[in-house]
Amino acid sequence: MRSVQLPEELVVGLESRFRGTSFESIDAFIAFVLARLLDKPGTTGFSEEEERSLKERLRSLGYID
Repeated sequence: MRSVQLPEELVVGLESRFRGTSFESIDAFIAFVLARLLDKPGTTGFSEEEERSLKERLRSLGYID
């Protein structure tokens, strides 16, 4: 296992989506989301709207240009 540091506001958003799921922990939820991204090479696993929103979020956090 590895540790990953995430911005606090990103974690807050993830925690709000985590509530009401059957995942045992936020770590398990995040691992599932990331694994889903890797399941289909060349695809994001998100709708166009979700992908646009995610890119805007990553841009606002300074992760992408």
